[in-house]
Amino acid sequence: MKSTIEELHAFVTIVDTGSIVMAAERLQQTTSGVSRALKRLENKLNVTLLERTTRKLKLTQEGQLFLAKARKILNDLTEAEDGLLKADADTSGLIRIDSATPFVLHVIVPLMHEFMQLYPNIEIELNNHDQVIDLLEYKTDLAIRFGELHDSSLHAKLLCRSRLYIVASPDYLAQYGTPHSSAELYSHTLLGFSQPTHLNTWPLEFKGEDFIAHPKIKASNGETVRQLALQGVGMTCLSRFLVEDDLRAGRLVALFEEQIRLDYQHIHAVYYRQEHLPKRVRLFIEFMTQKLSKYL
Repeated sequence: MKSTIEELHAFVTIVDTGSIVMAAERLQQTTSGVSRALKRLENKLNVTLLERTTRKLKLTQEGQLFLAKARKILNDLTEAEDGLLKADADTSGLIRIDSATPFVLHVIVPLMHEFMQLYPNIEIELNNHDQVIDLLEYKTDLAIRFGELHDSSLHAKLLCRSRLYIVASPDYLAQYGTPHSSAELYSHTLLGFSQPTHLNTWPLEFKGEDFIAHPKIKASNGETVRQLALQGVGMTCLSRFLVEDDLRAGRLVALFEEQIRLDYQHIHAVYYRQEHLPKRVRLFIEFMTQKLSKYL
């Protein structure tokens, strides 16, 4: 075989990250070393795999064809290595996970101790972005996404469905009263989201249509909105995973329970399509699915 695994890995990583510099950082190698690996591979194959310009790298037609084969070879090798592990508990490696801050704080963090007990050799890196990110650009193995998915390059696994609640604190209701119709909400302080704005559509009917909240205070982060509600600043609409403990403890009160349309946020684990998902990532997805099955 002319090509080495190191050269294939360098080539695929350059494509995935978009640059030799980023590939070197991901592979924890020098830029010159990664560049030489790519050059050796092209010389052995006697083709140009990547066209280099001052601004970007672009796959040639030969590079596009070779990329699919290179990915399969690397995926098959990873699968073979995973198959030699004696048990799931022996699985090692780093998983980079991205999600909105509230989901990290209220769902992932409370489960981390149990996951690490099961898989002590796996390392976790938790990153918080409240907007959708490019998984390759941010070197992310797995992201948690909410709502409809539109990226066909991603594979999605439904983790749970989280019901929406309209809530306010007892202090707020004691001071300003409890609304009994959607029309009364316009006389109250509403809390909501600066983006995405569709989160300000509440599952409540107003004049034959969905109620559209016009928040007096907006935030891009659901945890910020929750904290404002807990402080008695106003009322809002939030997902079950965010307010379940607050409702149980009486820190927040669910409103319009006889009028509300049962509406759910679909929460998926997403990752780039590939023939073989690394075992460490698969184990994390299976763990989360099992733990959140009560919400399905």
